[in-house]
Amino acid sequence: MSASLEKGINVLKEQVDSTVAAFFSSCVHCGMCTDACLFYTETGDPSKTPILKAEPLRRIWKSEYTLSGRIAKLFGLGKKVDEKLLTDWETLVYDSCTLCGRCSMVCPVGNDITLLIRKTREGMAAAGHAPEGLIAATKRSVTIGSPMGVKLPALQAQIRHVEKDTGLTIPVDVEGADYMLLLSSMEIMHFPEFIGAVAKIFNKAGVTWTLSSEAFEATNSGIQIGVSDIAAELVQRTVDAAEKLKVKTVISPECGHAYMAIRWDGPNLVGKSFNFKVRHILEVLDELRQQGRLKTSSMDTQKLTYHDPCQISRRGGVINEPRNLIGMFAENFVEMSDRGKMNWCCGAGGGVSSNERADEIRLKVFQRKKDQLDEIKPDAIISACSNCRLHLEEGLEEYGMDIPLLSLTEILAEHLED
Repeated sequence: MSASLEKGINVLKEQVDSTVAAFFSSCVHCGMCTDACLFYTETGDPSKTPILKAEPLRRIWKSEYTLSGRIAKLFGLGKKVDEKLLTDWETLVYDSCTLCGRCSMVCPVGNDITLLIRKTREGMAAAGHAPEGLIAATKRSVTIGSPMGVKLPALQAQIRHVEKDTGLTIPVDVEGADYMLLLSSMEIMHFPEFIGAVAKIFNKAGVTWTLSSEAFEATNSGIQIGVSDIAAELVQRTVDAAEKLKVKTVISPECGHAYMAIRWDGPNLVGKSFNFKVRHILEVLDELRQQGRLKTSSMDTQKLTYHDPCQISRRGGVINEPRNLIGMFAENFVEMSDRGKMNWCCGAGGGVSSNERADEIRLKVFQRKKDQLDEIKPDAIISACSNCRLHLEEGLEEYGMDIPLLSLTEILAEHLED
């Protein structure tokens, strides 16, 4: 047994706790999770069954922690976890799963299948069985602070452009502000308009905010690849910056996994409660709406729909807030057939977009989103995740669909009362 395989197996063993044991013990093999996964519905491949993706972890649980499994192992009859299994399962675990959580929603016995797959990734990554693109992105996150290699000078350059375009000051390293805004590298490099939109909204609402020069990156590649130690290190950077600046609330930007990492996983990863609140940008904007600090002066007559990002809506519970905000400016809003907590994933989350090997299947499964859009034929799509936004643009281009993609924060800023 190689050292890397041994390390991977040991990490898989560490993942087995009472929750994991209860989930595997209670699985009734009904297959309902299959029809909830777009990687199965759009390929028809039974190997894409969600619960099957956790097979390496299941084998460890059975052989090490069940009586029948330990007896079978004693006589050499149990199914082993070896290099071939991890090699075969790497594409299932990383290329064919976005950790969207839809499978967990339909499990009749309440198993969190997404959690099992995430824990499986822990062992896979430890054994060296992870996509090269995701490994590289994770290394950049640790060494540079950004999965895309975005450094502070790049952010500062974008800030200068935004300040010139808007005439507003983008605050950096301001102590005692109400909010500290995080940004994903995609927003900095691909959608810097988001920064300007936030500046305009917060200026109108009269709130204080800041960016941190020491921890501006929201994306947590440690969560995506499945290495908790790295995930904790990245969260701790944000915690240290927020405490240094003495802010009241840290805002996760329009990025799904960033929100999940800092809001829900963050305290568990660093082993303590935060002394500040964590909110998604849509939660903050909806609070300002409720307080009467945001007012719009014009209405959009286009037929608009909203794509629910999985980690924000299904896994994070931010479902009503975007619709409240859209109602401030949309005259003709139409929902997709599956929406809210049961919306279909765009197909690019969970590190899939960082994995070039998965490009073909990522675009293939976009057929599910195409079908949703064909039913309602919107003039434009609104979303609140830069990763979704980028992939939606690619998918629409792949299928020859000319539908504009809009950021909810950005379009809200455009409709603000002068």
